[in-house]
This record gives sequence, structure tokens and C-alpha cells, in this order.
Amino acid sequence: MKENSTKIHPSALIDPSATIAEGVSVGPWTIIGANVSIGAGTSIASHVVIKGPCSIGENNKIFQFCSIGEDCQDKKYAGEVTYLEIGDDNVFRESCTIHRGTVQDRGLTKIGNRNLFMVNVHVAHDCMIGDDIIMANNSAAAGHVVIANRAILGGFTAIHQFCHIGASVMCGAGTVILKDIPAFVMSSGNPAKPHGINAEGLKRLGYSAEAILNIKRAYKIVFRQQLTITQAIDALQQMSIETPEIAVLVKSLQQSTRGIIR
Repeated sequence: MKENSTKIHPSALIDPSATIAEGVSVGPWTIIGANVSIGAGTSIASHVVIKGPCSIGENNKIFQFCSIGEDCQDKKYAGEVTYLEIGDDNVFRESCTIHRGTVQDRGLTKIGNRNLFMVNVHVAHDCMIGDDIIMANNSAAAGHVVIANRAILGGFTAIHQFCHIGASVMCGAGTVILKDIPAFVMSSGNPAKPHGINAEGLKRLGYSAEAILNIKRAYKIVFRQQLTITQAIDALQQMSIETPEIAVLVKSLQQSTRGIIR
């Protein structure tokens, strides 16, 4: 364990097998267990518990009372060795809970880069979380959920097991997601209903006015023409040749396993 430029509070408990890179800070009363790897520049506040096997990348910021890499809550879990991988530049605000995977899936929960997990967010076993995602206070992803890049989930959003959330999706506060949400769609309600595309978010991401207009047209094909998913995909294939962004929507439809919100 390297401590050359780390700042580890004397009351922190760190397993000898943990690997702590240079430039890491660890606050008081934090516990870091066996088989944990923490990358350079990561800041860990007080009263955090990190359990392995777990790999945390560089420049993450973990606030107090977080539980990272704990055993999952699946009743089928019987102590098997499973994993959690976290990328770089993520922020975990107070009291977040992130669980490792299960052998019933790939045995891995994976979180990408530059995500913001606000207070009391829960990411369950076997979730695949992309990059640049915001999960607001008290939002929760059940087991096996996939969230694509740049999705924004409002406070108290609840995602059912195995659901897929597409790229650049926007969910209002209190949304209950029981089916997949295709890329670019805004949704809210219990159960979640579509409410157009995330046009303002796409503008901020640099999408051209023409691309946004074509995505709006694609949205109408999927949600206004009462087509099956297969029929909608067929209708969008030609559009995706001229508007590459449509291919992202098509892919999210193709990957749907639970059906999409309507």
C-alpha cells in the first residue's frame, strides 16, 4: 500500500491487501476492506465503507456514509466472489449504496466516468452505468439495470430490474420505470410515460437544429404511429443513414428486452 503522498486519517481502518495510489485521501472512521484498489487523486470522506473485490479509478470523490462494494440484496446471493468496477471522476454524495454483482449475471457491477450520484442513490447488483450520468437524490436502480451515457434521472426515480435507459434520456422526479426508455426520450409518471424528446438537453450537448428536428420526427414514428418496435425500427433505418444520431435511437430499440414505455 503506497502512502507517499496520501492523506490517511489515523482512525481509518485499511486492510493490508488494499492498494491505495498516491494522492488519495481517506477520512476518519472509514473502513477499506480486502481486495480494494483505489486510484490516484480519489478523495474518501469520513465514515465510508468500501468492500472488495472492488476497483475504484482516479479522481473520484466519495462523501460520508457511502457504502461501496457491499454484498448485494439478492436472496440468491450465497457469498460468491463478485466484483464492482468504478471508473474515473465520479462523485458519490452522502449515503450512496453501490453493490457488487451476482454470479447469476456477469458477476459485475460497473460504473463509468464523470457520473454524479446525489444523496442516497442506490445502484444494485449487476447494473451497467455509463458515462456523464446524473442520478438525483434518492433515485434507485434495481438489479441488472443498464443506463446509457448522459441520462438524467430526477429525484426519487425508481427503475425496475433489467430495464434499459437510453442515451440522453431525461426522467422527471418520482418517475417509476417498469419498461425500457429509448434514447433521447423525456418521461415522467407512475408508470413512466413518454413526453417528447429531451430537446434542451440535446442542444446543450451540441446537437444541431437539424439533428434535433430529425430526432423529433423519429420520436413521432415510434410513439405516434402505433407501430410495433420492429416496425418502428424498419421505418427508422433509412433515416439513420442520413442522420447518424437516429442510429443511437435504433440501437436502444433493438436492445430492448422489456418493451418500451408508451
